[in-house]
Amino acid sequence: QVQLVESGGGLVQAGGFLRLSCAASGRTFSSYVMGWFRQAPGKEREFVAAISWNGGRTYYADSVKGRFTISRDNAKNTVYLQMNSLKPEDTAVYYCAGQGGLDYTGLGAAEFGSWGQGTQVTVSS
Repeated sequence: QVQLVESGGGLVQAGGFLRLSCAASGRTFSSYVMGWFRQAPGKEREFVAAISWNGGRTYYADSVKGRFTISRDNAKNTVYLQMNSLKPEDTAVYYCAGQGGLDYTGLGAAEFGSWGQGTQVTVSS
């Protein structure tokens, strides 16, 4: 299991941008599928994006497709979520998640065994 620590959240106006980072400990990061999830107050945790072990494949929720970009730097043990054109409905706690494997299989949160503590993203209208 890797230890995950998110950073980069904050308050931004609608239309603005943020970049979230997730730093992983351990030497096996490059063999992990990584994902981002979010949870708004009163709602269930939902899938945002995922990336394969080498960054060759990426996956997005329909609600963020075209606005968010997931990427990773295996040399730095870090995964990123670039969020552009933010909307108030993007307001949530964003969580980084990881699981040993080559590629995301579409099972959502159940697929990931390691989780960060979350970082708050608030988008004002």
